[in-house]
Amino acid sequence: MRGIAGRQTRGLPTMARLQVADNTGAKIGQLINVSKLGGTMRRYPAAGVGDLIKISVKRGTPETRRQMFNAVVIRQRRPFRRVDGTWVQFEDNACVITNEKGDVQGSDIKGPVSREAAERWPRIAATAKQIV
Repeated sequence: MRGIAGRQTRGLPTMARLQVADNTGAKIGQLINVSKLGGTMRRYPAAGVGDLIKISVKRGTPETRRQMFNAVVIRQRRPFRRVDGTWVQFEDNACVITNEKGDVQGSDIKGPVSREAAERWPRIAATAKQIV
């Protein structure tokens, strides 16, 4: 976790729908839980860029539909501020299906990946074509 800001704006609350940006067969996933999040009483868990989450696949191939997977958030629509003062915002909310250690299940990632997620998860950075 070297070189990462201490806190990111968490723009994806529980039950948010995300595009799955890899070639595992899943198309749309729904955020179920955020892993390793120390929550606050009466606050819904929310995820930000680079967080490890648990998703349920809502649309995809019959083998992946209605399955639960671990995933990492690589893009979010809500603007977040970087350490150098720039604000970053993407066009969609997207994630990549991984395992608990951060190894990507698919062999291709569609679209850009945020620098925060790439620095935190080196296997995602190796697979990504474009890092913003």
